[in-house]
Amino acid sequence: MGIRFFFLLSGLAVCGAALAHEFWLEAPRFRLQPGDTVNVHTFIGADFKGEPWTTKAAKVHRLMRFGPVPADTTNLTPAPGFAETDTFRTAFNFARPGTHLVLLQSTSSFIELPAEKFNTYLREEGLDFAQKLRQENEETTKAGREAYSRCAKTLLQVGDPALVPLAADSACRHIYGLPLELVPEQNPYRLAADKALTVRVLRGGRPAFGAAVQVWQRQLGGLPTTHYTTRANQSGRILLRLSGPGPYLLATVDMRPAAARLRERADWQSTWASLTFAGPPAALRLPGKH
Repeated sequence: MGIRFFFLLSGLAVCGAALAHEFWLEAPRFRLQPGDTVNVHTFIGADFKGEPWTTKAAKVHRLMRFGPVPADTTNLTPAPGFAETDTFRTAFNFARPGTHLVLLQSTSSFIELPAEKFNTYLREEGLDFAQKLRQENEETTKAGREAYSRCAKTLLQVGDPALVPLAADSACRHIYGLPLELVPEQNPYRLAADKALTVRVLRGGRPAFGAAVQVWQRQLGGLPTTHYTTRANQSGRILLRLSGPGPYLLATVDMRPAAARLRERADWQSTWASLTFAGPPAALRLPGKH
């Protein structure tokens, strides 16, 4: 994906040509048994290799688990009035068989980059709209003041998907009202290897035509993680082939002029979205596929 810039969510200053890192959620395993309680960790890093993200509650706007039925939810969003040093909990119980989704939406952080570094960052991330506006407004020599936030989702399968009804997949396909969201249209845990998975990219609930989506797949046996970039079509969809068990990380970013309430500190407002899930186990490979 090339050189990218690392946004420190802790608010530390960025120096030199720092590298951008994706942000994602990941449990110790993606397939669970009913009744399991696991910590869904927050990571930030490059090439699907990460280090723990901040544990500060002040950075969390929303942290929830959604189960196979609407009533099956857990809300671990930190309550208002927490201290700056308070931490947030990440342990969820997965009692009901089916597909569960955990999401985290962060609060806004701020950064400023020199003009040339900001221009390079926009090119590397495929942020065509922001590039075009800066050119039209003759702002390419102006520093980039940016507010940014994260919207991460992860899918976990509880129990054998072959033994639960299709209705238990509902959390997987639901739209959760995030400002930028990756929404699978099939349950990846029901797909055999090399079958197609379509994922919608939604910006404010609408198809994000042309959005650049980064796709990583971890390989078995210590093989290098694979990566490629694809673009959402006019309906906001991308098409993936799940060639192995993964896991997979999908990530995209959107940038718009900053909202009026942020204008004192930022000219631009970006949202970074991610989705993690596992692919089909080797036992589900289609006949004739090797």
